[in-house]
Order: sequence, then structure tokens, then C-alpha cells
Amino acid sequence: MQTETISTESKSIPIKFERFQASEDADCQRRIIAAKEKLGKRLVILGHHYQNETVYRHADFTGDSLKLSRYCETLDAEYIVFLGVHFMAEVADILSRPDQIAILPDLAAGCSMADMANLAKVERSYRELSKVLNFDETITPVTYINSAADLKAFCGEHGGIVCTSTNAPKILEWSFKQREKVLFFPDQNLGRWSGYKMGIPLDEMPIWDPDQPMGGLTEEQIKKAKILLWKGHCAVHQMFRLQNITKFRAEHPDGIVISHPEAPFEVCQNSDYVGSTEYILKTVSEAPANTKWLVGTELNLVNRLAEQMKPQGKLVQFMSHVVCECSTMARIDPQHLAWVLENLVDGNVVNQIKVPAHEAKLAKLTLDRMLAAS
Repeated sequence: MQTETISTESKSIPIKFERFQASEDADCQRRIIAAKEKLGKRLVILGHHYQNETVYRHADFTGDSLKLSRYCETLDAEYIVFLGVHFMAEVADILSRPDQIAILPDLAAGCSMADMANLAKVERSYRELSKVLNFDETITPVTYINSAADLKAFCGEHGGIVCTSTNAPKILEWSFKQREKVLFFPDQNLGRWSGYKMGIPLDEMPIWDPDQPMGGLTEEQIKKAKILLWKGHCAVHQMFRLQNITKFRAEHPDGIVISHPEAPFEVCQNSDYVGSTEYILKTVSEAPANTKWLVGTELNLVNRLAEQMKPQGKLVQFMSHVVCECSTMARIDPQHLAWVLENLVDGNVVNQIKVPAHEAKLAKLTLDRMLAAS
């Protein structure tokens, strides 16, 4: 059964999600529009670019993680409904006012990458690294925004920071000004590409495997490392292959390849452009008409961009030969969105995301550092 978090000010018995499960999408679309009209300015819906079009169309603001984080600081609405995944709704709760309520339509919408680093593993890694180095004097912990609030809090407690795919290079520059090394988690690909662009040799960016004693590294490797890359990745971006690029270039010699930095290193290395979702959208949108693009990021964004670029004669192709949709983000569907909105109309809050106060305070330190540095 869908988990429900109910406001203490509930005016009626919350509507059970089971009543929406069998509803047709078209019916839910009408109900979403009607509920939005009733809630008016009390409601703001935020939508990540990877979200399915059936709910993305209802977002009041859209963007990547950094852009949406900045929106969260300025919104006046009473309710912030996040079309995304769990860590995004946590960020909304942390950065919004105490009187505002962050809601995730389906609590099962998580992030497989974020799950690759949990607090127990990070704290064990901290203890192990402290046997070789004075962690708090030599290592800046950097967590990708695709991580749980307690990991952001860990970074806050140990002088660390959060980054996004947009600002990762700037955040690394900030980190190295604090201390000589970085522990970067949970995405090794973003950390490696960002370090490589800064001129850090690959052999100074070893993989730290949290499931192996001492991360699977020797003391010498740890001392030599500039960036310790957590063994984690995005399941979607990990599917992209160099052979996809080779095939595209053979078919379109004048084509252009653009990839997200969560893609494997060799994909980024053989792309013409590498950047965040906002960067990809801007670059392709501003390119000359009739250009041809191979795009290495999530399927919903690529399909949406391809449709938008058709009037300009631009060809936009998805990089992988297999479907690479973010399956956890896809859990946010019209049925769940209609359910949470109709409950709000009735005065009931379901699926509220509330970060514990002690975690939120430390996590906000890292987010504030990130926003200031970027």
C-alpha cells in the first residue's frame, strides 16, 4: 500500500491511492488540471527534465538539479510537489521555509545511484581512510546532489560540500582550496570527468570500493590519490557505449555528439560536448538549423528535445540502442499526481518529505556552500 503522511490539520479522511490505480491517464489529466486550478498559488509543481511527459506537462518550473534547487529557495507556495526522485524532494524540504511542505507523489521514486552510497558505508570509509591520513585535515568529502540527505549532512559535519553535474568543476576547485584531496561520491563517472578536465592524471583518481577493505587500495595508492572515486554510477548513463558514437559518426560524418558527464569516461572523451541537462538543452537549442545530434542522456529528455527541434530541421538521436529511461523517476505517473493533488484540495497532505532537523541543518550547510561557490 502507498505510504501516506497526513497533516495534523487534515479536514477529511485522506483519499486512498487504490481509488486512482485503475484510472485512465486521460481522466487523471483532467483531475490534475482541476485540482491545480483549485489550489492556485498555494501549489507549485517542480519537474526534472528526466520526467515523463504525462506529468512533466503540469510542472510550473522545470530544470536540472541545480536550477530546481535555486527555485526551492524562492518559492512562496505552501505546497511544493516534486516530479522527480526522493533526494530532490529532500533538497526542496531543506531549502524551503519551515512552513512549506515538500511532497513526492510516489515514495518509491528513488535513485539507484544514490543507493550505491549510504551513510554506514561512507562512515566506515571515513574510519578506514583515517587510519592512513587525517581525514578532516587532508580530505574534502564531496557528494553529488544525487544522494540522501544524511550523506549531505555527513559532508556538512566534515567540512564538505555538494555538487551537481553543472557545477562539479567549480566545486572541485573550491574543495582543493580547503584540503589537498577529495573523496567524491556516489558517481565515479562525474568525478573522473571533472577531475580529468582539471588536468588530474587518471592514476591519481583511483576507484574506492566501499565493499572492499580499505576501498581495495593500498596505502601508497591512497596517499598518491588526488580524488578517491566512489564505486558508483547511474544505471541509465552507464548504458552508453563508444560503439554508439562510432556508428553515428559513420552514418553522419557532420554530426555532433553531446553527452552528460555521468556517462562512461570513453563516451565523454569521444563526445564533442559534455555537460549537464541544462547545458545539453541550451547547446542543441542554440545550434544552427539542420544540424545532426547524438545525445547521451536520459530518454525522456532526448525525445522531448527531438520533437522541439524538428521545426528547425535538426536531427536529435538517442545514443543507446536500448531504451534507457530512468525507471524510478518513471514511477511518478498521472495517477499518483492526481492522488496527491486531490488530497491537498481536501486539506490532506500525503507523502510529505521531511528531513530530520539535525540532518537538515548540516545538509543545508553543504547546499549553501554549493550555491555560493557556483
